[in-house]
Amino acid sequence: MEVVNSANGITIQGNIKSVKDLQTIKESLDVLQKINSSIIVTIEDSITITSSVIGYFNKLVLKDKIDLQLKVGNSELIDLLTDLNLVQTFKVTKI
Repeated sequence: MEVVNSANGITIQGNIKSVKDLQTIKESLDVLQKINSSIIVTIEDSITITSSVIGYFNKLVLKDKIDLQLKVGNSELIDLLTDLNLVQTFKVTKI
């Protein structure tokens, strides 16, 4: 997995599958949330997302009041987020 930073978000390339992936995502978003109240996370091709990443995204939205938007490229991941009732919480859109 690789994370590319931008001014108001990150782009994740590859599958999200390990604790190390969570740490990489968390480090990138911790920096961004200090300067942005709205963050866009683009997940280009991952077919899964770990529960720890979902928990971290929930923390950003519910506790830190970050306007988080997920742009997802894989239909299976969108189906998973739909099954977990997270589409509205994370403002999920298809890319």
